[in-house]
Amino acid sequence: MILKPSSSSLCNLETLSPISSSLLHYSRYRRNGVVVFAKKDSNSSHRLSSTTGVVFEPFEEVKNDHFIIPSVPQVSLARQKFVDECEAAINEQINVEYNVSYVYHAMYAYFDRDNVALKGLASFFKESSEEERQHAEKLMAYQNTRGGKVKLQSILMPLSEFDHLQKGDALYAMELALSLEKLTNEKLLKLHSVKHHPSLHCFICLHS
Repeated sequence: MILKPSSSSLCNLETLSPISSSLLHYSRYRRNGVVVFAKKDSNSSHRLSSTTGVVFEPFEEVKNDHFIIPSVPQVSLARQKFVDECEAAINEQINVEYNVSYVYHAMYAYFDRDNVALKGLASFFKESSEEERQHAEKLMAYQNTRGGKVKLQSILMPLSEFDHLQKGDALYAMELALSLEKLTNEKLLKLHSVKHHPSLHCFICLHS
């Protein structure tokens, strides 16, 4: 705790009421023109304390089992407060993103045919496919950062024909894409509901 002195701050501790009673366990000395309060200690009278009065002793606290570096090769060095439920939910969302990306890629291939030749839709679905794949890769990067293991799962074979007798291929494909976006958003909300992982919640809000 560091207090900048004013013209009347050279008084003793008794004039610092009502906080004077809380400072009785601290010694006072001057450093570079400011008054510094340090917790009294048998080993060092000038050891600085935190605002709670607890001295941080890293070499002692790091001996806690939570901070021991694992020696098993299969165990992540970075994993901390990352439960299996969260790891499994991220892998599930990765699979969702890849599945949707695969469907959009099939739509791109369909509209890019010479006998369909809707190049604007082809370009739109190609970009949509790449975007969903990027979402999956970002989730994979987050999984690795937290010390989880990425487990890729099977992807269903998408449709190759998108023609529709009543709606036509363009309208049918766009309505299907809208439904897929709603489904993906629902899955993201489910992932966001995983408890006790505020960093995951922030990640989803920033990158989804």
